[in-house]
Amino acid sequence: MSGIFRKLAFSLLPVCLIGGAVELGLESTGWPQITEAFEHISPLWVTDPNLDGRAFSHKEVKRLFRVSSNSDGLRAVGQSRAKEEGVHRILAMGCSTTFGWGVKDTETYPAQLQARFLANGRSNVEVINGGQPGYTSFQGRWLWGESLQYYDADVVLIGFVVQDARKAAYTDKSQAFLQQDHRFLKDNVLYKSRTYLALRSILGGIQVVAKERPQNGVGGIFRVPPEDYVENIRSLVASVQEQGGVPVLFGFPLERGGYTDDHRKILRAAAAELEIPHFDPQRRMEKESRDALLYFAKDRGHANVAGNDRIAGWVYDFLVEQELAGEIG
Repeated sequence: MSGIFRKLAFSLLPVCLIGGAVELGLESTGWPQITEAFEHISPLWVTDPNLDGRAFSHKEVKRLFRVSSNSDGLRAVGQSRAKEEGVHRILAMGCSTTFGWGVKDTETYPAQLQARFLANGRSNVEVINGGQPGYTSFQGRWLWGESLQYYDADVVLIGFVVQDARKAAYTDKSQAFLQQDHRFLKDNVLYKSRTYLALRSILGGIQVVAKERPQNGVGGIFRVPPEDYVENIRSLVASVQEQGGVPVLFGFPLERGGYTDDHRKILRAAAAELEIPHFDPQRRMEKESRDALLYFAKDRGHANVAGNDRIAGWVYDFLVEQELAGEIG
């Protein structure tokens, strides 16, 4: 038996030597590395805190929109972590679509959802806008641990789908490891290897070429691949439930679903498996946006004021129907 192990060891020795040489070679050249091709240079970020109407530019010609934020960098001015007694708090998580890129603070879907509650006699309901531009469920998990968990939300709309399904040079997780964010290394040993990261990058490019349909003009792989997406969603759901809140998987609607279809299916399946509420008005939005201008003419990825209003109305009706809107009063 010892002879078999000896032969096996000798046969594996060249593989180990070659693997080690490749790893050292990649380490010395610094490849793969962060370049300007990355959609986001930093994998973890947040809007500046305590903004007071700072102007941001938009794709619309000469269009500016102003953003205010609270001490946690959330577009929730005047709203703090502490929740007053008797308040029913709803937290909206997501990317720039939830954040309300292109519209005023009062015109985002969470703000217009808040206005609907007030108009319908539910003055004890508070809506927190936890959306952050560019976020995927990967950053969402991080933000939950950093600040959102402390808002003691009764209902959490987990609205990650738009950015998760986009393509990039590397996955968001890989990007964090390349930038040596050690918070994730301990649970993901493979990401310590540049050889592994290089193979993921190369294989991701081959997959896109094979499908012959780069999405949004960006090559590479999903920012959050299906396996990571499922893990992130399950983790967020568990975290919300541990805090005593009700998680809702929300497929935030785009003018045209297109590239997000696969991730939406995963979201729907996850809701069924976990037996939690799921809401995805994508088909309804595609139908209604054919008859009305609900997105910016030069930025079809973000809803305009009318689009945010439409989404707020749908979410309000859903929450009331599911008895997740709190008591009237």
